[in-house]
Amino acid sequence: MPDISLTMVVVLCLTALAAGWVDAVVGGGGLLLLPALLLGLPAGTAASAALGTNKAVAIVGTTGAAVTYVRKTRVDVALAVRIGLAALAGSTGGAFVAAGMSTDVLKPVVMVVLLAVGAFVILRPTFGTVPSAEPVSARRVLAAIGLAGLGIGFYDGLIGPGTGTFLILALTAVLHLDLVNASAIAKIVNCCTNAGALATFAWKGTVFWQLAAVMAVFNLAGGMFGARTALKKGSGFVRIVLLTVVFALVANMAYQQWLA
Repeated sequence: MPDISLTMVVVLCLTALAAGWVDAVVGGGGLLLLPALLLGLPAGTAASAALGTNKAVAIVGTTGAAVTYVRKTRVDVALAVRIGLAALAGSTGGAFVAAGMSTDVLKPVVMVVLLAVGAFVILRPTFGTVPSAEPVSARRVLAAIGLAGLGIGFYDGLIGPGTGTFLILALTAVLHLDLVNASAIAKIVNCCTNAGALATFAWKGTVFWQLAAVMAVFNLAGGMFGARTALKKGSGFVRIVLLTVVFALVANMAYQQWLA
């Protein structure tokens, strides 16, 4: 357990609760959780310890949200696992590339893509509100495995922020799902990518397991509640949260790129 005050532990736990809810609804919980850990851990703590602890916390909430979705609505688990395994391979490749280059040069490109996505969702109010009645073709499944699995998995290993949000958008666009079902599949995919990352951090010994265990309880509660909220409120509600997270991602990345 790192040497931090009880007050800070409480703050981190409440942040984990909120992050679990946001991540379950539309992805992007790391926007809250990782900065809180970077600020809350003792000065001089390696960034890898914050990243490792973040993954140990997040995988619990993500798994809880995935289980809730599977229990409460129809989810193509087999498809989600196939995409997840591709994402696991993609994130591993992205991590290897990231080790030899600066990802700062890519952040402006990601910001432009996020702004374009936000504009698209605003201009297409029906996007993700009603699923397609047509069966998903093999070509679309392969496209989802390539784009949402390998492509976004690679991005997760290379940079990371907004991976869950990108997954939901890609799954909605490629498979013609509504935003709620896309969120459900995205959670299963996220479980795969988080497991791979956590295994790497655990192997390197950069996880504060005691702190992660305490925070994970709150993250789990937030994740399960967030999944129930999305299922109850529907795609219209998810769309509003999606836009909020997209523009928050842009603001966060712009701050890190030019102001931090």
